[in-house]
Amino acid sequence: MLALSVIFLLIGLFLLGGGIWLAVLGGSLYYLLAGAALIATGVLIRTRRAAAQLLYALLLLSTALWALWESGYDWWPLATRLGLLLLLAIPLLLPGNTLRRKPALALFAVWAVTGVILLSSLAYDAHRIEGQLNTESIVSDPDLGDTPANNWTSYGRSNHGQRYSPIDQITPDNVGELELAWQYQTGDLKGPQDIGETTYEATPLKIADSLYLCTPHNWLVALHADTGEELWVYNAQVPLDSQRQHQTCRGVSYLAPGAGTSDAPVGSSSLRTVSREPAGPAHELASKTCDAQLFLPTSDARLLALDPATGARCSNFADDGELDLMHNMPYTQSGFYYSTSPPIVIAGLVIVAGSVNDNYAINAPSGVIRAYDARSGELRWNWDSGNPEDTAPIAEGDTYATSSPNSWAIASADEDLGLVYFPMGNRTPDQIGVYRSPAEEKYASSVVALNLETGQAEWVQQFVHHDLWDMDTPAQPSLVDIETEQGLQPGLVVPTKQGDVYVLNRATGEPILPIGEEPAPQGTIEGDYAAPTQPVSALSFAPSPMRSADMWGASLLDQMVCRIRFQSLRYEGRYTPPSVQGTLVYPGNFGVFNWGGIAVDPERQVMFGMPLYLAFTARLIPRDDSDAAKASNSGEQGINSNAGADYAVEMQPFLSPLGIPCQQPPWGYVAGADLRTGKVHWQHKNGTVQDMTPLPLKLKLGVPGIGGPIITGGGVAFLAATVDDYFRAYRVTDGEQLWEQRIPAGGQATPMTYLNSRGEQMVVLVAGGHGSVGTTIGDYVLAYKLGGEADGAKE
Repeated sequence: MLALSVIFLLIGLFLLGGGIWLAVLGGSLYYLLAGAALIATGVLIRTRRAAAQLLYALLLLSTALWALWESGYDWWPLATRLGLLLLLAIPLLLPGNTLRRKPALALFAVWAVTGVILLSSLAYDAHRIEGQLNTESIVSDPDLGDTPANNWTSYGRSNHGQRYSPIDQITPDNVGELELAWQYQTGDLKGPQDIGETTYEATPLKIADSLYLCTPHNWLVALHADTGEELWVYNAQVPLDSQRQHQTCRGVSYLAPGAGTSDAPVGSSSLRTVSREPAGPAHELASKTCDAQLFLPTSDARLLALDPATGARCSNFADDGELDLMHNMPYTQSGFYYSTSPPIVIAGLVIVAGSVNDNYAINAPSGVIRAYDARSGELRWNWDSGNPEDTAPIAEGDTYATSSPNSWAIASADEDLGLVYFPMGNRTPDQIGVYRSPAEEKYASSVVALNLETGQAEWVQQFVHHDLWDMDTPAQPSLVDIETEQGLQPGLVVPTKQGDVYVLNRATGEPILPIGEEPAPQGTIEGDYAAPTQPVSALSFAPSPMRSADMWGASLLDQMVCRIRFQSLRYEGRYTPPSVQGTLVYPGNFGVFNWGGIAVDPERQVMFGMPLYLAFTARLIPRDDSDAAKASNSGEQGINSNAGADYAVEMQPFLSPLGIPCQQPPWGYVAGADLRTGKVHWQHKNGTVQDMTPLPLKLKLGVPGIGGPIITGGGVAFLAATVDDYFRAYRVTDGEQLWEQRIPAGGQATPMTYLNSRGEQMVVLVAGGHGSVGTTIGDYVLAYKLGGEADGAKE
């Protein structure tokens, strides 16, 4: 009994001490009272008084009532509040226990009833929204872009970015028959010297009988679409650079034969040369004049043009198939600028944007968007949000604006309207707004429509005013015509990190679904300001404001620590400004939606998405603070220096001492909404904890993830993305999971689908893991078909 008494006393002391701290911060008194009760129980156990059982029964009963009051009939919040106390009750109930007298019956009754309540809550899903989307076609002949049904020629299948294929062989009735047809391993794996965020995020293209995909270190791989047989591999020989925040490639772009002819002489561009160390030989084939071209962006800021048939460099493009994207940059720090997303090829142009490192320095490369002749590489126009009116090709001795807002996600385009749509990010430093010009304020955290011929901005719709939270517009806009009371309107659907999904008229930028403004919290560092209101869309997945009662953990102990952290942070709801104190940012900068975006069905007028809910913290560190002085730029998490600014910044996910989210689950869902009305018809928890814990328990918690979905004409959506290593299929109309397949590495990429040469529907996923998310690392390309037989696999 001595050991049991000590356990009760130690746990009680921890809860009492933490409970006093929490009470001082204005939090719940429960932990203080529970700690005192456990200490008293421990003392009574040592004196062998039967009152210990009665006191503990009262504590357990009170805790059960408090837990139900705080969290409702919800397994995971109840389990973290009741689990430890239910376990501690068992020694007090064991036969032979000298304390086991009549009071033990009272304790047993409370223990049994509490246990039944807890276990029965497993069968109830408090977070599930049940419903059904349209089952019939609303638009009988939708605009799917110019990609043939059997192909996938752009990142989102076409430049419309719908991630929808009309192929309908796979249906809810037969999707369970999907089997692995072939697999291929690229050989490009994360190495010990790589940065943390080395990731496989690529979606392959399918053109004729070939697949084309890129790897994290910018290899371009060509495979036979039927068998997965390797056709050729081009290695861009990208050197390692610890200053990059990302080592990834989301895809390549394609110029069809005969498209984009130009009368301009090759090499007539006025681009100046930027000095760099040579990367070394990259391919054994001699360059050639190309008819069709593949464009590969690299993480050392080059754009390469390659022959789809052989992988040879295209001598007609720029400098022997290589364009240096650092030209005319105001600052050229190694690793500060590169393209992670494929450029968009449209109207004879290849239009390139790039990623600028967040929070590394106030003086960084420009976020300029540049259109080059797709055949010659000649600069046709440049649009810089820091100097938006001057779009004529920059002169040789001039430079673009410093650190202007960039566009790191994928763009979309409507050639009939003559517009290209870019999701815009923010100016670095992301959490400090004092360095921004009026033009940068106008175009940050928005979507902008640029004229394909001139590069001039035709319209802009902003989603965050004076963004202090790194709420970049993260995903490719989806172009889908929307049926409204006024008739069919050319629509554009944009998901955002803060959870709102905007449905706009893509010709004018005007909202199809209403956009309002809501009051926003105020109070910033000296010299800065917070916008008084922020936009909100009629279609929104924004979470309810977080409460102290939403804190979570494996037990009462770490849950209390999370509550102390919550009460210590500044938090007044969505858009609470960053602070020296430390601010809770929810939704966090990981986003409700990120680069994986959503998939839309233009026939049924619906969307399928994967909303995610994880809080982050943001702390501004004054320059004279020792932490700021020691900042060495740790990527997207940790302390980054903001060199030249008065504050460094520390960004972290909001985690418990055990490394799990402080907020209670679910953290990840799949959801379906009607694009005409903005109504969310269904939403279900998605993913299990199988790969999150030492014990491989396949409990459907609703887990985080990053990646994107696709929808097929058969009414099936495909998605991997979650932190458990599974590839899944869902019925679009109601979200029911229909199929899942264990995969050998993390599936943090968006899948795609096509018809092989035998007319069979294939579904392909790149599975290589995500370095910063922590999923299993690999280098797999996996292809599935109905009744598939594994053939042509290359290990």
